[in-house]
Amino acid sequence: MTIKTAEAIHPMNGGVARTPTLHSPMLSKLSDSEVWLKLENLQTTGSFKVRGAQTKLSTLSPEQRKKGVIAASAGNHAQGVAYHAEKLGIPATIVMPKSTPFTKVARTEALGATIVLEGETLSEASDKAHQLERENGLTYIPPYDDPDIIAGQGSVMHEFLEDAPSLDSVIVPIGGGGLISGCALAVKEVGAQTKLFGVQSALFPSMISALEGTTPNIGGQTIAEGIAVKTPGVLTKTIIEKYVQKIFQVDETTLEKAVHLLLIEQKLVVEGAGAAPLAALIKHKEAFKGQKVGLVISGGNIDARILSAVLMRGLAREGRLARLRMEVPDAPGSLARATEIIGKRNGNIIEIHHRRLFYDIPVKMTEVDVIIETIDGSQLDDIVTALVQAGFPTVTLKNTSSADPG
Repeated sequence: MTIKTAEAIHPMNGGVARTPTLHSPMLSKLSDSEVWLKLENLQTTGSFKVRGAQTKLSTLSPEQRKKGVIAASAGNHAQGVAYHAEKLGIPATIVMPKSTPFTKVARTEALGATIVLEGETLSEASDKAHQLERENGLTYIPPYDDPDIIAGQGSVMHEFLEDAPSLDSVIVPIGGGGLISGCALAVKEVGAQTKLFGVQSALFPSMISALEGTTPNIGGQTIAEGIAVKTPGVLTKTIIEKYVQKIFQVDETTLEKAVHLLLIEQKLVVEGAGAAPLAALIKHKEAFKGQKVGLVISGGNIDARILSAVLMRGLAREGRLARLRMEVPDAPGSLARATEIIGKRNGNIIEIHHRRLFYDIPVKMTEVDVIIETIDGSQLDDIVTALVQAGFPTVTLKNTSSADPG
């Protein structure tokens, strides 16, 4: 099937931003390559999805526009469709699973869409959307497996190659495959020699399994919910099979580190799916050593609570935030001496909690949990060593929660 580019169908304008392309010296040094970022997290709705939505909606007939459109989504696709439908005066209905966070429901509704909450999964929501499509004569707007959607997403790569010519490789996140399919066709159209690589969450390797012809082991809680797709596209699979070099899998820890790295070092708020290309580069940097590598940062719509947890866990991982458990004599002045040791070594005490009752320690002793802030792991080790030498047995716990783990 021949798919036109987004420019051939409808120019990218009227609510689709030409997002920045950024060279990252820090990530280049980290990965031993020259790294360029395409910042779709700064797109109109915080995700590349508005591109395909605009392209698809612009092709509808007057009759289709009058009757309205429907889509099933729990996130970025919902907002992309709702945003452009409102701008074009098209009634839009979005079916979302009942478990969709209220903030996403409210954000989509604020864009003018009618929200229907149905089913516990996206698959059940999709079934409801198709039912309403048939009953009301609506036009269904698919999230990825559609020529116009694919074409619209491909405008990402057109811009990327214009702003960062001669990219050796580009890494793109894969859920249903619409984005990387559009990018692949854009590379082909302009005649670039750029190689395309995909990346999926290790918990949802659906496209990898589809290409291999195997039954995937899919499911679990992933920070990259934007690419947590159980059933990839049929059309996108064909394009990926032909034009994409390889698809990497990345685990949750690497995804989390990538989100943290982009936030701390690049000052970019990026969702898990958007950080997946960096996660792949971190995990497989030898495959890209010395190359000019592009990373498509596909979106920035991350839940504030998740982002906060990622930040705090990252600080703990680096030794900059730690929970210590000390054994302290239950006598006046003992705790003061222990905290003085921490203070003299420039540790900042954030929280302190006594554990006197119901523990297997001598009655004249008490356990004290202390959450401290340090410059790095070396300073943390110095504090722990000093406490032990001063007669306060101390261990570093693996998390920063002050709750009793036992």
